[in-house]
Amino acid sequence: MLLKELVEGLDILEICGDINSDITNIAYDSRKVRNGTLFVCIEGFKVDGHQYIASAIENGVKALLVQKNVSVPEGITVIRVADTRLALAHVSNAFFENPSDKFTLYGVTGTKGKTTTTFMIKSILERKGQKVGLIGTVANYIGNETIPTERTTPESYDLQALFGDMVEKNVNSVVMEVSSHALELHRVSCCKYDIGVFTNLTQDHLDFHETFEKYFNAKMKLFKMCDKALINIDSDYGERAREAATAAASKVYTFGINKKADFNAVNIVTNADSVEFDLVSEWGNSHLKVNIPGIFTVYNALAAIGCCILGGVPLEDIRNGLLNTRVPGRAEVVYTDDKFTVIVDYAHSPDSLENILKTIKDYSTGRVICLFGCGGDRDRTKRSIMGEISGRLADLTIITSDNPRTEEPVNIVRDIEEGIKRTNGAYITIVDRREAIKYSLENSQKGDIILLAGKGHETYQIFKDKTIHFDEREVVLELLGLCVNQK
Repeated sequence: MLLKELVEGLDILEICGDINSDITNIAYDSRKVRNGTLFVCIEGFKVDGHQYIASAIENGVKALLVQKNVSVPEGITVIRVADTRLALAHVSNAFFENPSDKFTLYGVTGTKGKTTTTFMIKSILERKGQKVGLIGTVANYIGNETIPTERTTPESYDLQALFGDMVEKNVNSVVMEVSSHALELHRVSCCKYDIGVFTNLTQDHLDFHETFEKYFNAKMKLFKMCDKALINIDSDYGERAREAATAAASKVYTFGINKKADFNAVNIVTNADSVEFDLVSEWGNSHLKVNIPGIFTVYNALAAIGCCILGGVPLEDIRNGLLNTRVPGRAEVVYTDDKFTVIVDYAHSPDSLENILKTIKDYSTGRVICLFGCGGDRDRTKRSIMGEISGRLADLTIITSDNPRTEEPVNIVRDIEEGIKRTNGAYITIVDRREAIKYSLENSQKGDIILLAGKGHETYQIFKDKTIHFDEREVVLELLGLCVNQK
């Protein structure tokens, strides 16, 4: 594709050089360039792509997209724009020929519920007979093909490349988690969403957004790219989200339990391993069951139901799709032969931890043991809050490590401990997560429920000098085997 075709429509500040060259590749990493590559210089939080221009030119680059004034040898084309992150989304979308126009695209944003909601939508659409792509925290999927992922929403070039692959493989619909980082950093700019969903807004990512207002505004950017919007009207930010979506989207719909909505759930029955409810809507009523416990599951299901009904899916396919939904690391029971229960859940924010603990307490016949930590290099303000929540709701809290990254694990544990000290809750600190899990298993009693919170689907732990394999399901089964062998 010609360079001038890729940049058509961009707000260009300056062009130096020939824009009629043929571009065969786009890269924002100088190590991935080759002859015919357009190198887009992204100014990141740790690394500035402009510093690698010389390296890119050595590797054959003849065209650059920049947002700073740069000096280059003769024969190199330089296009300067105000924001290369937005420009990367623009040229990537053009390079892959507007792939999101060629399938139905569902986007789900919010603090909690994104992963579960997307898996529910995927299950329903597959029940209808569609080939579905999914992009999210656990992994990316093209039908039955699983593609590992490093972040909730890929960088814009990688996202458009993935979309292009999905088009080639005849995907009918794509459902994706849309993180606030992705919205703020233009990773999803130039995407065309048929339906956008807002689940809720609670404390998370304030290390990046700084304030709730900025966090909220980032989420609302999704609706500027949507034909239809679907809002959790019961959320504390539900009314404001509806107003923002109304100003941006062509049509806005709502879902909820407590307030009148387009999609309401009534007659809710919570069980130890599932939840049932009646759907009330102008498109029809139905009794539904999901094999994931908790009121939050009802909200996630309503979001998925609304998306699929608005997308033309019959209620019978919705009913069966919800019944067969399985989500890795979300209220996931690790089945053992012991008389206690182990649940793995990704809860890593104050609200998500409180929700899962309250759900577990509703059906627990013994003690609730909560084992969790907090990620390093992330929002420190939530650590003591989560400690206080666990101290208030759990019968025993085991404070341990999550992904400490560059921070000292013991310092993160101490931050959490400050919160739990404000309660009368029993607790112990064991920094090593494997040893903490071992302690929870060895000291559990009949009827106890052990919640391993924070890691969920993750199969690794990140430290300052290494990343290790760490799958809590494997650890639990291995430790239980050791315990059996030692008896």
